[in-house]
Amino acid sequence: MVGFKNRYMVMEVFIDPNKDISKDDPIILSQHNISKAIKDSILVNFGECGLASSLVSFQVKYVNHITKVCIIRASRDEHQKVWAAITMVRSVGNCPVVFNLLDLSGNIRACKSAALNCEEMKFEHLKIVSGALQTEDINKHMHNLERIKMLEH
Repeated sequence: MVGFKNRYMVMEVFIDPNKDISKDDPIILSQHNISKAIKDSILVNFGECGLASSLVSFQVKYVNHITKVCIIRASRDEHQKVWAAITMVRSVGNCPVVFNLLDLSGNIRACKSAALNCEEMKFEHLKIVSGALQTEDINKHMHNLERIKMLEH
């Protein structure tokens, strides 16, 4: 018997630098917000039938709101449709964004290591740029970098 095959995409979210971040409308990247934006894009671009076929195994597995790296799971048969819909997402919430594919893999361990490498590079860059002005939240994420909590199912 053949098991159900998935594809895992490591995506980087670029927030529009011209967006004025205010305290009234904070930009929050969460699993729910990203999932809703992608599902809305699938619905608009592929219709209800495309959405229904894509939702079989679609899930946003991991989101880091500091480094803006996320891991998305889709079925092997539908991953190109999901990927196409992701490239057409222009906003998450009220914030204009662009997604960039960093890695595409058939197992979550390979994507986990790709996400860790990307986050390590981003944190190293952040350490260089910020110098001694690191916040407690950034330090906590740097120490817990090896602990990406994901379900392996």
